[in-house]
Amino acid sequence: MAINATAMARTTASAAVTGGGGRSILSSQRLFLQSCNYCSYLQTLNRATSLRLYSSLFTIQENTQNHHIRRFRPICKAADSTQPTTTAADKSIVPDDEFSLAKVSFGVIGLGVGITLLSYGFGAYFNILPGSEWSAILLTYGFPLAIIGMALKYAELKPVPCLTHSDAQKLRENCATPILKQVRNDVTRYRYGDEQHLDEALKRIFQYGQGGGIPRRSAPVLQMIREEVTEDGKYCLLLVFEAKALQLSDFEQRQAKFASFFGPGITAEVVKGDKDLYEVRLISNTIL
Repeated sequence: MAINATAMARTTASAAVTGGGGRSILSSQRLFLQSCNYCSYLQTLNRATSLRLYSSLFTIQENTQNHHIRRFRPICKAADSTQPTTTAADKSIVPDDEFSLAKVSFGVIGLGVGITLLSYGFGAYFNILPGSEWSAILLTYGFPLAIIGMALKYAELKPVPCLTHSDAQKLRENCATPILKQVRNDVTRYRYGDEQHLDEALKRIFQYGQGGGIPRRSAPVLQMIREEVTEDGKYCLLLVFEAKALQLSDFEQRQAKFASFFGPGITAEVVKGDKDLYEVRLISNTIL
């Protein structure tokens, strides 16, 4: 637009010169001034238009940023709402599905193998099953295996259930004392020849048949164990006993003996459970 105005001014000036005279010069000057004013007007109009376009672009950019901020706000709230779930997951029960030979009953294995060999040996001996030439060997090995399996099954002491919280499992390796680890491993496997779990420990703590002790028939029986974390973040191995003939005071009087026998490095606490159950908490003093 500015180029067209300049061309028009030049055309007007040339026309004035060809016309001749003072009037032509005055008219040409007037036309020249008008053309300059018109050019200034066009430049001002262009600046105003540029400012409007710039302000419009700034407004659109600002609205876009605000729109993105509003879109990201729900995402932040969703992240905050997931934090309590992680805390709750630390208190979940860890399933004890790890395979170990200690969890296998040798009495069941011996009895099963022995009976299988005896059955096939008798069947082969009477020609009911093939392999009559092997019947003597099958009967020779099957009979003692069956006897040993029956003996192990009779003297078998089954493991007690163990409930482990996920947070306690993380602390076990570094915070549990060697004695607490040994106690957990002993009571969660098959044992043979013992009347009950922790028999030797309970005999010394409750002093069966001695002065100030209790009768052996009134001895507490271990029902289960639990691995927990105390409120102050310490590892705790909890022993649950069933004792129908005992009172809470019988356990409280021997609280120090529990701590000394399963120590060092632990603190013992006694709590009354449901009905005839009593809980002995062995708390490790080791803190990460």
